[in-house]
Amino acid sequence: MSDWNERLHREVDELRGLRDDLKLQVRLGQMEAQSRFEKAEKDWEHLEGKLKVLSGASREAADEVGDAARLLMDEIRAGYRHVRELL
Repeated sequence: MSDWNERLHREVDELRGLRDDLKLQVRLGQMEAQSRFEKAEKDWEHLEGKLKVLSGASREAADEVGDAARLLMDEIRAGYRHVRELL
């Protein structure tokens, strides 16, 4: 086998290894993104529940529920941003 042919095969092997590593990272990233999105969806359901309570609550209770809802919205927003970064 010629020298250039051996180098070509080494480069192809290196490229194959890089490809395999990336395929694994993409799969793991997709799994992480899916998991993070599912958590954000559960938080979203809690937020919707809090908003229903907020509509019928007294002013004092509404302030407390509203504060909790804002914290939950921040967490959901951070989760969605994390999912976007993973994709």
